[in-house]
Amino acid sequence: MSQTPKNSWPWVRALLHSVYDQPDADSVHAQYDRVIDALSEKLPKVADHLDAARPDLLAFTGFPKQIWRQIWSNNPQERLNKEIRRRTDVVGIFPDRTALIRLVGAVLAEQHDEWIEGRRYLGLDVLARSRGVHPDGTATESTQEVTQAALTA
Repeated sequence: MSQTPKNSWPWVRALLHSVYDQPDADSVHAQYDRVIDALSEKLPKVADHLDAARPDLLAFTGFPKQIWRQIWSNNPQERLNKEIRRRTDVVGIFPDRTALIRLVGAVLAEQHDEWIEGRRYLGLDVLARSRGVHPDGTATESTQEVTQAALTA
């Protein structure tokens, strides 16, 4: 949106949301191309910016459809930030920087322990499947193959 004039924000936002409403990876890429074409006439800077950001914006299509929503979401990060804010507001004024670091570190350690105990945002079975197939349908290299290739290079 930094490249978009404010009066065009609703239109550009609607176009971008249409990309994420597609049912499969091929449709996502096709819709993204249509969005770029639509923007290139009226807002060429925005179209160029989005075209340059294509790999980052469409990276989610390399994963199974079942976890696209979790990839798009930043809810876990927002929840963690809210908890840090809540705990720091209770204290109010910290005596020094190390006290703040200790409190935030404790919150992060608590969150880490909670996630280790089994509460997972993404299931391990889905993550394992996502490692096995590339978005274009071909099998990806295993971690061992990649490591072996790096060692021999």
